[in-house]
Amino acid sequence: MFPRIALAATVLSISLTAPLAKAQESAITPEELITSFSLDNGMEVVVVEDHRVPVVQHMVWYRAGSADEPIGQSGVAHFLEHLLFKGTETLAPGELSATVAANGGRDNAFTSYDYTAYYQRVASDRLELMMRMESDRMVNLRLSEQDIVTEREVILEERNQRTDNNPRALFGEQLNAAQYLNHRYGQPVIGWRHEMEELDMADALSFYGTYYAPNNAILVVSGDVDPAEVKSLAETYYGVIPANPDLPQTRDRSKEPPQNAERRVIYRDPRVAQPYVQRAYLAQERDAGAQETAAALFLLSELLGGGTTSYLANALQFDQQVAVYTGAFYSGVSLDATSFDFLVVPAEGVSMEEAEAALDASVAKFMEEGVDDEQLDRIKLQLRASEIYARDNVDGIANRYGRALTSGLTVQDVQDWPQILQSITSDEIIAAAQDLLRPEASVTGWMMRQEEAE
Repeated sequence: MFPRIALAATVLSISLTAPLAKAQESAITPEELITSFSLDNGMEVVVVEDHRVPVVQHMVWYRAGSADEPIGQSGVAHFLEHLLFKGTETLAPGELSATVAANGGRDNAFTSYDYTAYYQRVASDRLELMMRMESDRMVNLRLSEQDIVTEREVILEERNQRTDNNPRALFGEQLNAAQYLNHRYGQPVIGWRHEMEELDMADALSFYGTYYAPNNAILVVSGDVDPAEVKSLAETYYGVIPANPDLPQTRDRSKEPPQNAERRVIYRDPRVAQPYVQRAYLAQERDAGAQETAAALFLLSELLGGGTTSYLANALQFDQQVAVYTGAFYSGVSLDATSFDFLVVPAEGVSMEEAEAALDASVAKFMEEGVDDEQLDRIKLQLRASEIYARDNVDGIANRYGRALTSGLTVQDVQDWPQILQSITSDEIIAAAQDLLRPEASVTGWMMRQEEAE
């Protein structure tokens, strides 16, 4: 959880004067850039045109992530992601990546709770080659027992490096597990080590056979492309793959029960460099056709903890000087309920109890005072600028649509989101905050050094 928060803390450092006005004058609306359609076998296709550079990004997103894994097989979605770089009937192990590199491109893949995605970024005249290889491994994966043994060791070492040797990651795992009592969001994407050690060929092939099918996939192509050409190529390479008739009609996930007890996590580790307090509330996700509450929560996170001009920064870092860092974070792109997080790093000599009490008092004061309309207007202006400049990032646009569509949203929802953000009022933000800030749906965590605990 913490790496996601740290990443969010780097967003929105944008100049907002003459460049914004110029960008607004020349901006092209998203509707003019996006073409979407479906193949006969149920595969969705989204085309994002940008003809300024002769480069294309080709992405295949599967509606299958760690939250879709069978009980007892945590980590199998990520394990399969690794295995897909092994061979097929026509591609030798490693040949796909080697071919991309030989054509001057780059490729990779990633797994999250709600999706697994594979991509290649190459010159636009190499698009057909990418489709031919990617469609091949959608159905023709061939694995040996040695592949299983080798990649299982790779993912275990990955967990060792990224999680087991990282106190922040271990703390985040414990917070997630406490936040979600029954939903699979409570397990780490990479998996629990004791279950990862047991993953085998049957587990990987079962997940592959269930979820890797065109009717469970979204093709996103962005860059210097023509939608008609993309459609023709997609029909040639992906359209001939039969749909999986046994694909579950709904994503069969365990449901989170009503939460009626606040929870606390204290994590002690001698490797902790900087103790901090983190508070997470169960929060509503962005829902198709109903994104207003999520938009209000996003703006709430910016008002409270979106940088050095935010409410918490002014109150805790500058006025009271009880913290050296504060933040509030919310990402609504999630198929099921997500979280809204606060983070406070105490100043030297400030205890965890004092830091937590100061956070609670500041949030309560914010609720009493209400939203500063001038600050809200500044944030909305920043968001307008960010949306305009984001159109220069073809990779980012492709990721935005892929994440949204695999999380239950539509192309129209993605296009509507900026205007919904602009339409949210101060009263709607406070109402969303009142519904959110329920102690019984919260987890408070302290990450501490071992000697502090003693």
